[in-house]
Amino acid sequence: MFHVKLPGNDAIARQPEEHHTTHRIKLPQRVVERPLRQVTRRLVMALLVLALTTFIVWIDRSGYNDNSDKQVDFLDAAYYATVTLSTTGYGDIVPYSDSARLTNILLITPLRVLFLIILVGTTLEVLTERTREEWRLSRWRSNLREHTVVVGFGTKGRSAIQTVCATGLKPEQIVVVDPSSKVVDAATAEGYAGVVGDATRSDVLLRAEVQRARQIIIATQRDDTAVLVALTARQLNRGAKIVAAVREEENAPLLRQSGADAVITSASAAGRLLGLSVLSPSAGMVMEDLIQQGSGLDLVERPVIKAEVGRGVRETEDLVVSVVRGHRVLGYDDPAVGKLQLTDRLITIVRVSPGSVVAPDARPLPPAG
Repeated sequence: MFHVKLPGNDAIARQPEEHHTTHRIKLPQRVVERPLRQVTRRLVMALLVLALTTFIVWIDRSGYNDNSDKQVDFLDAAYYATVTLSTTGYGDIVPYSDSARLTNILLITPLRVLFLIILVGTTLEVLTERTREEWRLSRWRSNLREHTVVVGFGTKGRSAIQTVCATGLKPEQIVVVDPSSKVVDAATAEGYAGVVGDATRSDVLLRAEVQRARQIIIATQRDDTAVLVALTARQLNRGAKIVAAVREEENAPLLRQSGADAVITSASAAGRLLGLSVLSPSAGMVMEDLIQQGSGLDLVERPVIKAEVGRGVRETEDLVVSVVRGHRVLGYDDPAVGKLQLTDRLITIVRVSPGSVVAPDARPLPPAG
């Protein structure tokens, strides 16, 4: 059973809060009023309509007849307005003059309809909420293409999302998968769609439309969970780029064999950055700047342009640190680089300002693990 709800944590391996057969998709919530505020607002509107109707009847009270005392005072006007708007209509107070009947046709009847719309509107809104949610989910699925699936919304997952968003990826193109409902709620509060469930299960990843994803980021707490997620994701999507993080370096080869294109050893990478900062705090700051996309110095990958074909690495305008040729990554000083080819890709260091976006033909690299 799947519950749909229409925009966390690295502990992806912990037991889900929900039963393992229940997975929910949550889309970012739209900004709506609180229920109590909505009810209060509608009640005030209904009272205003009632007061306006009472005033109209009282002004034209000479055209009404009360079967009890033949006169219509303000209380009688309020009573008539109440039973009329509620469509009760006891018939003890009735309009008998032409002007009063005309007023009922032109004013009282529209006010009666408005009064019913206000009161019934709340009920209708509740009844149609599920239909709107289903329609919104269906529209979301039909429009979801070439998106990014992030498994785990903890520190690593959040940082990964911030990095890809800094290059221009829109929040609606990100789907977070996590077993914790609270964690997914936090993701939807930031504008990302979320799926509550165990990402090692294929049905959960299918709910995230992983079969149509362009890239998959695995940021789980446990290495064995990351391996299972990579195996499942690669089985569902042969062409997606899968990047995963592991804690122990010895598990990196296993994760690559499971289908990951790139594996980041989080513990050793953090340790190397710590060691570099001890040896040279300035160098540590530069490395931290390089792996933080969106400001300062950014490490990006871009294709070779026609004007650069046949030139050497040092003859380009950008600061090139490596050349990607086929499946090999060659250093800028590697003799095998020779002259640049049209099929090469360059890994360059560029300076960007806050708010700027990396060019569409450039994609940021993950930090070396």
